[in-house]
Amino acid sequence: MARNMKCDLCPRKCFAERTEDYGKGFCGLNDKIKVARIAAHMWEEPPISAENGSGAVFFSGCTLRCIYCQNYEISEKKKGKYISPKTLAEEIKKLEASGVHNINLVSPTPYVNLIKQALDIYKPSIPIVYNSSGYERVSTIEALKGYIDIYLPDFKYSSDELAYEYSGAKDYVVTAKKAIRAMINQAGDNEYDNNGVMKKGVIIRHLVLPNHTKNSMGVLDIIKENFPDKPVSLMGQYVPVYKAAGHKKLGRKITTREYKKVTDYMIRLEIDGFTQELSSADEDFIPDWNY
Repeated sequence: MARNMKCDLCPRKCFAERTEDYGKGFCGLNDKIKVARIAAHMWEEPPISAENGSGAVFFSGCTLRCIYCQNYEISEKKKGKYISPKTLAEEIKKLEASGVHNINLVSPTPYVNLIKQALDIYKPSIPIVYNSSGYERVSTIEALKGYIDIYLPDFKYSSDELAYEYSGAKDYVVTAKKAIRAMINQAGDNEYDNNGVMKKGVIIRHLVLPNHTKNSMGVLDIIKENFPDKPVSLMGQYVPVYKAAGHKKLGRKITTREYKKVTDYMIRLEIDGFTQELSSADEDFIPDWNY
């Protein structure tokens, strides 16, 4: 990333100045890598974590403002430690040596240029996963060609009104559709090894929110229409934290009935993918941010 850059990495296109000392854009991040955790992660989808885990790099900051964010300590409060691209490359090498199945870049968007610098220093032989909110610029995804093997985007909303109310992104739906299309065009068909571990491709995630089964079914409709051959990870792990605690609609976990309603609809649409046990909706599954 160039010094004193005018940032346009995310769809907000702030063109805000970012230096090593400060950042004036929506994300508020400066021009240095900040990470909150680097470790093997066992709680991703089966083809991602598999037996040995996914080598997760959790970046601080975010381009959304989800009021229910389970990782709010790093996305909003920006807890973490500054490292250089060289150090990130060294950490990636250590993760690879530990036996993880892939390198999983979590919320990487504001750091894309610096991540590319790190991968230019050391590109591992295992796949690189781009794990994001789905709120991405097509140009940013296209600039990652040759760096990313697997895309793991969210598709959070079927309603822009809801997206704006809960995440501050009034253009989420069309933006996510375009971004995921670009990811699919780049990654191609999904490929797995003989043990079912993912080598390349796209898995689309969706988190079911309490009192919002209509939103979830709308998301599944969009996916079925636009990306019918891509598996969906239907997540039931929602926990009311951060600003969602006490919220009139979001202030509780989802019910078994709500989750079944959405999973039944997914089956009816004949969408392949993954579901969760609702026991995963527990704060104990939120990692310690202890890098």
